[in-house]
Amino acid sequence: MRDITILGIIAALAAYALVHPWVGIMGWTWLSLMNPHALAWELRFMPVAAVMAAATLIGVFISRDRKSFYVTPETAVLIAFMLWMTFTLIFAFNYEWSTFMWKRVMKIDFMILVALVVLYSKKHIMTLAWVVAGSIGFYGFKGGLFTIATGGSYLVWGPAGTYIEGNNELALAMILVIPLINFLYLTQDNKWVKRGLLAWMLLCAVAALGSHSRGALLAIGAMGSVLWWRSPGKFRSGLIVLAIGLVALFFMPEQWMERMTSIGEYKTDASAMGRINAWWMAWNLASDRFLGGGFEIYTPEIFSAYAPNPLDLHQAHSIYFQVLGEHGFVGLFLFLLMWWMVWRQAGKLRKEGRANPETQWISHLGSMCQVSLAGYAVGGAFLSLAYFDLPYNILLLVVLARRWLDRKAWIEEAATGKTM
Repeated sequence: MRDITILGIIAALAAYALVHPWVGIMGWTWLSLMNPHALAWELRFMPVAAVMAAATLIGVFISRDRKSFYVTPETAVLIAFMLWMTFTLIFAFNYEWSTFMWKRVMKIDFMILVALVVLYSKKHIMTLAWVVAGSIGFYGFKGGLFTIATGGSYLVWGPAGTYIEGNNELALAMILVIPLINFLYLTQDNKWVKRGLLAWMLLCAVAALGSHSRGALLAIGAMGSVLWWRSPGKFRSGLIVLAIGLVALFFMPEQWMERMTSIGEYKTDASAMGRINAWWMAWNLASDRFLGGGFEIYTPEIFSAYAPNPLDLHQAHSIYFQVLGEHGFVGLFLFLLMWWMVWRQAGKLRKEGRANPETQWISHLGSMCQVSLAGYAVGGAFLSLAYFDLPYNILLLVVLARRWLDRKAWIEEAATGKTM
C-alpha cells in the first residue's frame, strides 16, 4: 500500500510538471531530500527522481508558464564551481568512480539552475520553503518522537543509500531545517499552525540530540549563538536557551553525555584522529596536485601516498577538506566564495526586507537562511556533505528572494491578485 501511494503521488506530480514545471521542481526537491521511495520496498531502486527531472525539463519547453533565467553573483560562482569540478574530473585518480559521483553532483546543481528558470513568485518561494522543511522535518518529527519514547538510548538514522543515511548527516540536516521551520512560524497568523510549527522545531532538535552527533551539538550552538545575538532581549532569550539546554541535558542518557564531553579529548578518540589524518591527506594531496584528486579519493593507494598514517582510511568528514582534496585550492576557493556570497546576500535581504510591510517576510527568510548557513559552516566542518542538496536549496531561496525584491514583485502580485 505504501509503494502504491508513493508511486501515485510521484506519477501525479510528474504529469502536472508537464503543464506547470514549477510543480516538478517541488517534486524533485521532495524526492532528492526526503527520498520517500527509499522507504518503500519496490520503489527504492527505481529511477523516480530521473522521471521527475525529465518531466520538469519537458515542461520547461512545452508549457506556457512564465520562464526566465536570472544570473546573480552567487549563481555565477555556482556555475564556475560546476565547470571546475568537470575539469578536475578529467584528471581524477579514479576516473570511473569519480564519474559516478560527478553525475550525482551535476544532477543536483543542474536542477538548482532549472529551478531558477521556472520559480519567481512569492508562492513559489513559500512552497519551496515548505517542501524543503517538510522533506527533512519528516525525519525530525519521527526521530524526535522516537528519542522521547526511548529516552535517547538509541541513535536516529536516515534512509539507506542517501546523503543523510548516517546519524551524523541526518542530525545536521535536521538542524539546518529548524531555521526554515522558524521562518514559516514567523510568517504564519494562525495560532494553531504556529503551535504546531513550534512543536515541530522542538522535535527536530530532540531528534538531532538523539543522533548522538557531536558535530550536531556544535552546529546547534552556532545557530543558537546567531539567534541570541540578533534577539532584542538578549538576557531573557539567553535564560530561555539555558533552561532548554539544561532540560535536554537532564533528559539524555549517560552514554550521550560521555560522547559529548569527549569533544575536548580528541587526541584519545580514534574517530577524531582518523578525521585529522584524512584532513592532512587532503591538504598534502592538494599541495602536490593543483587540480586535486577528483571525486572518490579515499583509497589505500592515495592514503599511502599522502596521509601521515597510511593505514587509517577515513572519508574527509569535512566539507572544506572534502572539496580541497577532490578539487584543489581553486575548488575550495570557489566553494567558500559561493557560500560567503550567499551569506552576504541573505544579510542584505534581512535588512532591506524591513523597509515595507509587504517585504517583511523577505527579512525573516534572509535572517533564517543565515542561521542555517551558520549551522552548515560549523557542522559541515566535521561531515562530508559538500554536495548535499539542502544547502543548495538555501542558496536557491536566497537568490529567488533577491529577484523577487529587486523587481518589486509585491506590486505586480497585488495588482493582478495572484502570486504566480
